[in-house]
Amino acid sequence: MKQTTIKLVNGIEIPQFGLGVFQIPDGQVTVDAVKTALELGYRHIDTAHAYQNERGVGKAIKTSGLPREAVWVTSKLWPSDYQDEKAIDKMLARLDLHVIDLVLLHQEVGDWKSGWRLLEKAYQEGKVRSIGISNFEGSRLEEIYDWATIKPQVIQVETHPYAQQTALRDFLAKYHTAIEAWFPLGHGDANLLHEPVFTTLAKHYHKTPAQIVLRWHIQEGTIIFPRSTSRQHLAENIDIFDFQLTEDDMNEIHKLDRNDYYFKRGSIEEEEARYLDWKIED
Repeated sequence: MKQTTIKLVNGIEIPQFGLGVFQIPDGQVTVDAVKTALELGYRHIDTAHAYQNERGVGKAIKTSGLPREAVWVTSKLWPSDYQDEKAIDKMLARLDLHVIDLVLLHQEVGDWKSGWRLLEKAYQEGKVRSIGISNFEGSRLEEIYDWATIKPQVIQVETHPYAQQTALRDFLAKYHTAIEAWFPLGHGDANLLHEPVFTTLAKHYHKTPAQIVLRWHIQEGTIIFPRSTSRQHLAENIDIFDFQLTEDDMNEIHKLDRNDYYFKRGSIEEEEARYLDWKIED
């Protein structure tokens, strides 16, 4: 099973498919999910300080038997980390790693400029191999590209067939920034997975509708990491590299785009009220 990678603007190749561990409890549940994924061929794990399961991710990788360089690890700084000069060192300690492959600013609120300077410094010191942003949009998205010394190499946003991020992709192309999707399966929305285009293509390719959606992401050039703790679902999700959607198939899926998001974001002020008082324990 030949998996695909995306070459970042700094020349590093990131595995295009992985496991997201959002809302997976830390401890043995995370360890088991990550180890199972690695056994099945996953080579990219996406976590965050806010997920509070970095320790489980690190333990799973450490005990997997795989060389460290074989597994790509992404994590994210929470806004309460943005002014903490030791935030990256603390993250390295939680993950029990010497270097993190990718670190993102998790939200666009708070003192994100100080947070970005932390990432630039960690990148220059070799503690982090690539840096990026998550959930930045509008004027703040444009501002970080205008302001940053090192431009974001990756952005992670909600992306799925109902919200294909066409305008964002056009903007990112100017900077050769890679795009990652959260909610790649539309938050498990049955209406999305039951769209006739997916059920029809699933029958044609002898796959599930979810596998068709994930394959569409891969051919769009999007980095994805669907979440699961079930071995059956983990195996199903990664079984998307033995077929190819046609150009006509892709175009039919493009017709579903309606700029419709499952997570309803508020104004900057509303987002600050939602997130800035949330202090994540180390």
